[in-house]
Amino acid sequence: MSVVHFIDEGSIVLTQFLTNIPNIDETIKIKGRKGKVLSIKEVEENHFHVLVSLDKHLKNQILEKDSKKKKR
Repeated sequence: MSVVHFIDEGSIVLTQFLTNIPNIDETIKIKGRKGKVLSIKEVEENHFHVLVSLDKHLKNQILEKDSKKKKR
C-alpha cells in the first residue's frame, strides 16, 4: 500500500491510500472531473506524487436579466 497525492496545477486535488499506482497517460476521474496522468514522481518508498491534467470545469453562466419592468 502506498500514499498517492494527485496534483493539478500545483495544488493537491486528492490524496489516496492505494495498492495500484496509475500509469502515465492513463485516463482518470477525480471528483467527477475527467483527466489524464502526466507524470509520476516517487518521493519516498511508499509515497508518490502524480501530476494530472484535469479538464476545466465551467460553471453555468447566469442568464442576462430582462431590462424590461414587469407589469402588474
